[in-house]
Amino acid sequence: MVELHPHAMAHGGEAVARRDGKAHFVAGAMPGEVVEASIVEDKGSWARAALIEVLVPSEERRTPPCPHAVACGGCQWQFADETTQRGWKRDTVASQLEHLGRIESPSVRPIVAPGPGLGYRNRMDFHVVDGRPGLMRSRSNDVEPLSECLLIDPLLEPVWHSLGSLEGVSRLTLRCGTRTGDVLAIVEGEVPEQAGSWGVPVVHRRGNRLEPVIGEATLTEIVDGATFEIPLDGFFQNNTHGAEALVELAKAAAALEPHETLLDGYCGVGLFGATVGRGAGFVVGIDASKRAVEYARRNLSSAGVESRVVAGSFTHDIESLDAYWDVAIVDPPRKGLTERGVEAVTSAMPRRIVYVSCDPASLARDARTLATFGYDFVEATPVDMFPQTFHVEVVATFDRQPLDD
Repeated sequence: MVELHPHAMAHGGEAVARRDGKAHFVAGAMPGEVVEASIVEDKGSWARAALIEVLVPSEERRTPPCPHAVACGGCQWQFADETTQRGWKRDTVASQLEHLGRIESPSVRPIVAPGPGLGYRNRMDFHVVDGRPGLMRSRSNDVEPLSECLLIDPLLEPVWHSLGSLEGVSRLTLRCGTRTGDVLAIVEGEVPEQAGSWGVPVVHRRGNRLEPVIGEATLTEIVDGATFEIPLDGFFQNNTHGAEALVELAKAAAALEPHETLLDGYCGVGLFGATVGRGAGFVVGIDASKRAVEYARRNLSSAGVESRVVAGSFTHDIESLDAYWDVAIVDPPRKGLTERGVEAVTSAMPRRIVYVSCDPASLARDARTLATFGYDFVEATPVDMFPQTFHVEVVATFDRQPLDD
């Protein structure tokens, strides 16, 4: 047992405390507290500890609203109020840009809180154990069965409360369009006999194949006046309020002129191309998913955006666009652009790059690389897309350095 005095939150959601010159990371603790913990992993220069007891609590500590918060890994920060959580997230973004990105005093704007702190997720994927839906426990391969989940969109609550026993089901996905009212359930394993009483279309997943078995399943969403058709199991931002905030920030950052061409990199079903792209003369998009590209083409056409969208790897197939772009919006996966992605997005020498990131560390590393390719960091705005968790989205702007005469 050790007594720890956490002083900050680390990237990854744990509190960090120093003891005998060594950093100790402890989940569930808060800066300013005094806690008792047990060392569970010692790596020499740092250690990880399990929280045993909070001896002196922070004034910002609260009772988690969800009864499963302690055991369930779906949320990490329910013990702190949302204002405190957002402060930690903004600090994390600034710290990563400064230390990993080597940007002195980076301009990080106040964090945007786009919607409610609970009931914001339009998609939830559950494991099923003993006939009950659940989520993985923190740092464990075990599933925590849930009697309720406070993160799901209110549109999904009637389905949740009518599920009944899910014996024979291995996984369950609930999805909705927050702005359209579309709701559906995707079942992997045996379809329960009572599924017809859920009141929503039900889709059966068998491997990579999806087969509607009850009702006619469609999934659409509206963001910034554009209607998006979404593959039943395809990617779309899991927080519609957050998607709206990302679009608003990206639109302001891009500052497009009607004669300009916009690159929508890692475009998915065309979220930015069909919204921000309405301010451009032309949009080019690329995504690795052929299915997503099919939908992106339809969504951009429906939004009245003239475009060319291709399927391919952003880092390897960017030349297949056969185009130049004045402004780029990129929304890469968690690993970020990497050097090859930076090389790809800067190949047309756009005047501005708007970088939508889901990981402050990879954003910071890419910011350092972008600097070597002639792009200066301007500012970043964190977005609290996933309250109660340590995850944060960031919209960052990079401008091309002035060209020598």
